[in-house]
Amino acid sequence: MHDIKYIRDNPEDFDAALAKRGVEAVAAQILALDEQSRALKTQLQDGQARRNEASKAIGKAKGEGDEETAQALMTEVADLKSKLPGIEDKEREASGRLQDILAALPNLPADGVPLGADEDDNVKIGRWGEPRVFDFTAREHSDIGPALGLDFETAAAMSGSRFAFLRGQMARLQRAIGQFMLDQQTMTNGFEECAPPVLVRDHAMFGTGQLPKFSEDSFQTTDGHWLIPTAEVSLTNSVHGQILDEAQLPIRLTALTPCFRSEAGSAGKDTKGLIRQHQFEKVEMVAIVHPDHSDAEHERMTEAAESILKALELPYRKMLLCTGDMGATARKTYDLEVWLPGQDTYREISSISTCGEYQARRMNARFRPEGEEKGTRFVHTLNGSGLAVGRTLVAILENYQQADGSVTIPPALLPYMAGIEKLEPA
Repeated sequence: MHDIKYIRDNPEDFDAALAKRGVEAVAAQILALDEQSRALKTQLQDGQARRNEASKAIGKAKGEGDEETAQALMTEVADLKSKLPGIEDKEREASGRLQDILAALPNLPADGVPLGADEDDNVKIGRWGEPRVFDFTAREHSDIGPALGLDFETAAAMSGSRFAFLRGQMARLQRAIGQFMLDQQTMTNGFEECAPPVLVRDHAMFGTGQLPKFSEDSFQTTDGHWLIPTAEVSLTNSVHGQILDEAQLPIRLTALTPCFRSEAGSAGKDTKGLIRQHQFEKVEMVAIVHPDHSDAEHERMTEAAESILKALELPYRKMLLCTGDMGATARKTYDLEVWLPGQDTYREISSISTCGEYQARRMNARFRPEGEEKGTRFVHTLNGSGLAVGRTLVAILENYQQADGSVTIPPALLPYMAGIEKLEPA
């Protein structure tokens, strides 16, 4: 959500910033609705004040025996009572249209975010690790996995496409990855572990920006709940509607949860394997911070995600997303892309975004600066994957594969594998 005061004071800057994200000029329309809404509000308030004033004057006029004045006042009150509901309806309509426009607009990009239309315009800003040199032809995880317990056929029979059924040693490896990530984020990187709901209501999805524009990307139950597309929704909304003390900041939360995405509009994309599933697990990081510290927190969270890849010895590169490839709620986003030798390419495994006060305004999440009794400010929110468990599993299968079809376990995961050092083909 955007600050209407900023738009009133900086309409041209607002339009210029949105233009970087491919959005046509909209400030004039917003300001016209804002002016209409404020004028109707003033008219309504003046009418209500006059109605109350006239109502009180009726009794006084009658007490003084001035029936003519009393009758005139009664006529005026009756006229106001008939007109005010119509003014109220018009104000509600104008205000609703204004809020709908503001809610549908993406966040304004931060300074330094590169201009661009899509992922081809993202900028590489770093790389870590050297891709392994194989003495055999590296295979994709979807070719390696079935003999190791990655069962797509059983999942398809019961659930359709974009689901997986993991068995035995493969299921154990997935669990080990998630547990290792949680331990790393809590014990090393300072996040508090949470176990949040995976079913949420409309206001939670609206708060983090999934609604109203991206409803088709998520699954909704018959009773109106939504299955979370990411634990960002649950974790960020933990401060929904709250006024925090400045001393409570920063709040750093993490959770390992199932995530559910309809993948609307992704027909034909990544149809093989685990890359793009309807159901998957992810360790999510969320930070709620003082506005002055959000840029530094963005770098810190990115390092927290990178620490997982380094510990697993998975080569990756760090990308700064361009304006056309960022998510709607983000001001600035880093993507970490892991090397997949079977596909001979880097693929996204984590996105870490700073959202400024965009989500906080939607959630009405604020803090009271130290020493101030009345004034409040909106918090800043950040989120990122630390990491996507399924994609990490893919990266391990492809980077640690052996010529005989087995997959060695990265040293960092051995304490979680109950003595299993290698996945062996059935």
